[in-house]
Amino acid sequence: METNALTPALLQTLRRHQPHPVVSVSMPTHRREPDNAQDAVRLRNLLAEAGRRIDADESVSRQSRAELKAQLERALTDVDLRRSLDGLVIFAGTDEHQVWVLPRPVPERVVVSDSFLTRNLVAAKAQATPFWVLVIAADRSTLWHGSGERLSEHRGNGFPVTPEELDDDVQREQRVGDVAGTFRDEETRRYLRTVDSTLAAVLAAEPRPLYVVGLPPALSLLEDVGTATRDAVGKVLSGGLVDGPASELYRQLEPSLADFQRRAAERTADRLNAARGKRKFAAGLDEVWESVREGRVALVAVEEHFQQTVRVEEGHLVPLDPALPHPSGNGIREDIVDELVELALDGGAEVVFVPDDMLAGHSRIAADLRY
Repeated sequence: METNALTPALLQTLRRHQPHPVVSVSMPTHRREPDNAQDAVRLRNLLAEAGRRIDADESVSRQSRAELKAQLERALTDVDLRRSLDGLVIFAGTDEHQVWVLPRPVPERVVVSDSFLTRNLVAAKAQATPFWVLVIAADRSTLWHGSGERLSEHRGNGFPVTPEELDDDVQREQRVGDVAGTFRDEETRRYLRTVDSTLAAVLAAEPRPLYVVGLPPALSLLEDVGTATRDAVGKVLSGGLVDGPASELYRQLEPSLADFQRRAAERTADRLNAARGKRKFAAGLDEVWESVREGRVALVAVEEHFQQTVRVEEGHLVPLDPALPHPSGNGIREDIVDELVELALDGGAEVVFVPDDMLAGHSRIAADLRY
């Protein structure tokens, strides 16, 4: 599964206490050769470590041990490392398992507990803001769901939309491509009104940033006959993409996606600067952590690839050098940034991930405080 499958209801289910011990395994993965050659070996080693921890846990019955190991083996079979992103998380109980592919690095970790370790999923979900992509053509309009670097066609809620009927001239033009003249007749205007109203209903039910793709005459007429696309955050003036493929559609969208992220980062920087002026600002892991635990945070901004291992001492976070060996124990938090993100979201705060080095002057993480 990918992060777009993480609904609030599913997250609540994953967080609940289980009747038997459950296993969480996480590891960073690689998208391309030759780095991804090591992933299969690392995964087998982690699952072997999980097996050893299950055997060493005297609270786990013999039957539960066998069932847990069987689910881990099934999870291993389900993992397709050819489709890896940046992180892999496996959850296994005595009667189920789940495999999550994440667009965010995660720490290498094995946890046997009474609930699944969900913070990596929550952090990845917060980072991969979902968006909609509407692709217009004379004979068909499609809607695509985007999250991170993945696109998939959304079928449902009235999509794809097609005209009720087309005359012979329009059909002939469609066979040779998206011709500008196709977008002039009244029949096409009625069709685009349907596209607009169908899209408006989707956006009302699930608001997301919207990108629109199509030839200039089509996009212009769509704005003329309706309102749903007037606030689109990006436009791609290109035809022939109504059926994708997803990889080519994403390639065409990349400049617009990057521009939206840049503008979002600028808005975040402005908000943090305003917070500093109002003395409602926190920076650095320890200060932000304390503010999050107190429920004072309205927004947390964190650099995309910021990770930190810490030791908790008297309620404060002491960073540890990841290049040096450190003892394990209850006071060691290997994934404190993701834990902080999950805690912030639980407290109703907004979490945004910004480009690396944007917060270099604030120890890679900062917050706008409610008070």
